Amino acid sequence: MVPDPQTPICSAKGCRAAAVWVLAWNNPKLHTPERRKTWLACEEHREHLSQFLGVRGFLKDVVRFEEWEAPEGA
Repeated sequence: MVPDPQTPICSAKGCRAAAVWVLAWNNPKLHTPERRKTWLACEEHREHLSQFLGVRGFLKDVVRFEEWEAPEGA
């Protein structure tokens, strides 16, 4: 099943599934402490993407997509 063009999709390489999770992250060598970059994840890839960011110390938060509120000015 291919999501419609308005549906956000998972950030995992090659995945076309609808996003269910927002992974907020920050690389402290590149970004100010309050800056949050985001990756989107489907159910299948949430753990893998979270571990990838977590091992590097980048992962800040994991939130369900419908509950995500982008910071002001983002």
